[in-house]
Amino acid sequence: MAMKTALDERCINAIRFLSADMIQEANSGHPGLPLGAAPTAYVLWTRHLKHNPRDPQWFNRDRFVLSAGHGSAMLYALLYLTGYDLPLEELKRFRRWGSRTPGHPEADCAPGVEVTTGPLGQGISMAVGMAIAEAHLAAVFNRPGYVIVDHYTYVLASDGDLMEGVCAEACSLAGHLKLGKLIVLFDDNRVSLAGTTDLTFTEDVLARFAAYGWHTQRVEDGNDIEAIDAAIRDAKEVEDKPSIIAIRTVIGYGAPTKQGTYKVHGAPLGEEELRAAKERLGWPAEPKFYVPDDVLAHFRCAVERGERWKAEWEEHFERYQAEFPGLAAELERRIRGELPTGWDEGLPKFPPDEVGIATRKASGKVLQALGEALPEIVGGSADLNPSVHTVLPGKGDFQPPGEKPAGVQGDAGGPWDYAGRNIHFGVREHAMGAIANGIARHGGLIPFAGTFLVFSDYMRPPIRLAAMMGCKVVYVFTHDSIGIGQDGPTHQPVEQIASLRAVPGLVVIRPSDANEVREAWVVALKRKGPTALIFTRQNLPVLDRSRYAPEVGLHKGAYVLWQEKEGMPDVILIATGSEVHVALKAAEILAGEGVNPRVVAMPSWELFEAQPEEYKRKVLPPEVRARVAVEAGVALGWERYVGMEGAVISVERYGASAPGSEVMERFGFTPENIACAAKAMMSRKS
Repeated sequence: MAMKTALDERCINAIRFLSADMIQEANSGHPGLPLGAAPTAYVLWTRHLKHNPRDPQWFNRDRFVLSAGHGSAMLYALLYLTGYDLPLEELKRFRRWGSRTPGHPEADCAPGVEVTTGPLGQGISMAVGMAIAEAHLAAVFNRPGYVIVDHYTYVLASDGDLMEGVCAEACSLAGHLKLGKLIVLFDDNRVSLAGTTDLTFTEDVLARFAAYGWHTQRVEDGNDIEAIDAAIRDAKEVEDKPSIIAIRTVIGYGAPTKQGTYKVHGAPLGEEELRAAKERLGWPAEPKFYVPDDVLAHFRCAVERGERWKAEWEEHFERYQAEFPGLAAELERRIRGELPTGWDEGLPKFPPDEVGIATRKASGKVLQALGEALPEIVGGSADLNPSVHTVLPGKGDFQPPGEKPAGVQGDAGGPWDYAGRNIHFGVREHAMGAIANGIARHGGLIPFAGTFLVFSDYMRPPIRLAAMMGCKVVYVFTHDSIGIGQDGPTHQPVEQIASLRAVPGLVVIRPSDANEVREAWVVALKRKGPTALIFTRQNLPVLDRSRYAPEVGLHKGAYVLWQEKEGMPDVILIATGSEVHVALKAAEILAGEGVNPRVVAMPSWELFEAQPEEYKRKVLPPEVRARVAVEAGVALGWERYVGMEGAVISVERYGASAPGSEVMERFGFTPENIACAAKAMMSRKS
């Protein structure tokens, strides 16, 4: 077995002290992980990671996820050293305004950063999504003799990552799915921010992961690069299990008074300690950001290797293209993120129907049609398919290849292997959200994720990250209000819609009938970022669009659905979702009393705010101050549209267990109550 050379040692120290210098220069950051985990990163990035610094988006690259995002300085050091377009000057601007080296890794801010990490547990969970995407695309596009999709997903994770519940959810599913190309390098330094892990985390981690169905290994010395190398090689040989390698490291390695302590986790070493650490490890104290020429040359071999890997793949793809032109064209389209021509032309159109259909069921019908038109759509629910209608019938279950076990129940149908497009997340909302982000960031697929609206709270961290990264994820949130009835207040969302609207970059759409549902899906799939679709459990009438404005008005977020007569209205009723129908009935009462009411359907605040000011003033004329908003949720935020003195028919307490229609009535969502509120507003404004 080869021994660690002097060049290896200098390369590792270059990673360590570029990182430590960055943190000291910024007077902010986390030096402990880079100092301890540098040997692990060195082995992975120089001996195993298949990547191309000149083309960071090359599709068949290995994905590297720094789940321990507080170690960002180490990632930036690696990107600079291996030849990415991240100059040394950017390392010197670590954590500064406008730099490409922010405090925690941000997707696309620096080339080579795959996902935004920092909230612990999210990175490893997104990596599960990336591994799912790789397995699915390989099953769909690879052919005998033509392995076009073939890469690993590597994760560097910390003790804190493995403590988070989302990690348990995601890794449990990964073990079930036998994702053999997922390899986690666990920086097992046994120290967290507030102290040693003896305070809180004394479980046998590898035993837990073995119980999940993972392949496990341990490396006792985190400075033994040959042992680390051998462990990664062994992990790559295991094709039917994800792998975790616990690598025993010393946090803050080399810092004379701080190594091995929590004091080195999240604060700069200080000039004196940093100088002493460099002297201890034989590194020049000055200049800062020092990289020897031979070290840089060794790391920069990654450029030539990457160009060679890419060229070999492209040559292979050309032969594949000649043999399978249809598959090749389809994969190229998906990689570009383009939708096929005419994808939205055959979607269901729902005739007027007073009895109507629940918008969750209408969504299911639209999704089925989309599943035929867009083979890149994959997803599922948190064990709620029969309720949230997120099944792609006949498109198979994403499962480890093999015989479908006897007695398995489900309504997907079709194949039982990695080509299946129905992903069963189990009761794991948090992991579902993170996995969907990983699928989206991988590329080639559009994920959807379904659950009850009230449980969107479990998904809040990945929704937030999806918005930051601009992930194209569609959330299907059903059972949208107190109107679900007898399940009671634990399952009746009240504050969730307002909470989702507070997420910058997330578009929230609450359609009022089946045809608006179709348009909502069209909007979601045309967008670049995440979209939350909010649907009812109860039936809603399908509006007669010969009487009311066309449903394409949804694309503008709000539109004049109906007005009694032309001219300036006397009062404006603004409503979303199921409450649009109650508002229409209230408007009829008002019209019968000689009032000229306007009903504005406002399925999406975000889409409306994106419209020109002229359009917004046309829908909501400033001179009409008598306004009533109607939504079965908290009133928070509606003052934007009704004014500080406007009326809002809302829900300001938790719900109740009773039939849905009765609950809605007792909370004031009746035509009579809305009409009464409108008349009160008009009298105040007269």
